[in-house]
Amino acid sequence: MSSRSNIIRAEIADVPMLRDQALAYIGIGSNIGVDDKQPQHTLEQAFLALATLSALPLIVSSLWESQPIDCPPDSPLFINAVAALSPITQDPHHLLSQLQQIEQDFGRQRTGQRNAPRTLDLDLLSYAGIECDDEVLCLPHPRLHQRAFVVFPLLEISPDYRDPSTSRPLRDVQSALAGQGLRKLRKNA
Repeated sequence: MSSRSNIIRAEIADVPMLRDQALAYIGIGSNIGVDDKQPQHTLEQAFLALATLSALPLIVSSLWESQPIDCPPDSPLFINAVAALSPITQDPHHLLSQLQQIEQDFGRQRTGQRNAPRTLDLDLLSYAGIECDDEVLCLPHPRLHQRAFVVFPLLEISPDYRDPSTSRPLRDVQSALAGQGLRKLRKNA
């Protein structure tokens, strides 16, 4: 079982044991609470679940509030974060399966409606620089660099992050995304 002591809010470079580790980056979002709790609570609980998949402490960003993008009308605001973990599994497909199980555990319902409101969304953004494009998984995530709700929290924990497929610094796209209605909520422990 994981505890909050296995979850650190910091830059990866400030955690010596993580500096040379192969890391997976996970985009986390929620705009529907679970069990009458707010989405912020859902993310805090999701951090605990993600920490069980990591061989080393989980690094998490602050929580960010974002406008729904390409979502059905009247969709609630999202709460987002990014986490970096040192995967226990060596297979990105297996990690994706574990992420999908956590989503189900949090009541995620896949209705078939594109970008419908959800209790928890876990996106595997990148995995140790691996490139993959098959019917199940595309790495790095194809829209990673297009979404402020991914770019800003990812750069918070990894300011020197480079797109694995282009080696381009992610910071290069940050200013172009500033108008996407993103707001930092607070730092978490």
